[in-house]
Amino acid sequence: MATSSSGSTPAHTTTDREIVISRLIDAEPSVVFEAFTRVRHLSRWWGPEGFTTTTRSFDFRIGGTWDFVMHGPDGTDYQEWITWQEIVPPERIALLHGEHRDDPNAFESVLTFEPTGEQTRIVMRTVFPTKELRDEAVEKYHAVEGGEQTLRNLADYVAELTRDDAGRNGTTPKEAKN
Repeated sequence: MATSSSGSTPAHTTTDREIVISRLIDAEPSVVFEAFTRVRHLSRWWGPEGFTTTTRSFDFRIGGTWDFVMHGPDGTDYQEWITWQEIVPPERIALLHGEHRDDPNAFESVLTFEPTGEQTRIVMRTVFPTKELRDEAVEKYHAVEGGEQTLRNLADYVAELTRDDAGRNGTTPKEAKN
């Protein structure tokens, strides 16, 4: 598919190869960003419902990697590998995600953390190398539902974090933010 930005030269789009999922989270971007970038947090919420995560190594820096295993509710283990390509705290993360280093079928994701009042809209835009790989992820691995569940888990975890922080400080969650 091609579109034209100026009317004369076609610009190729990735629409047929991408999945875009977003969610509004009741916390400021810095809190949501930290929950997404610290291994002590990630292991508590990462993955669709019923999945757990075991981290083998985690190095959050440009060029660093996260090597982990997602354990499915049916006992299946999924080897995962993420390489961090861009990090702009607390606004944006770009990554390459595959089953292993140099996976030819790895996909790119860009996460943005957009402030919306006292909340954050997280947008996860994933682009696959081919339409066929995107379709397989959607049909076989339920990538849309899994992505929505993962962001819901993140929202629930962040809500728990802000409640815990407020409780430790003897304030309500709204007072703790101020």
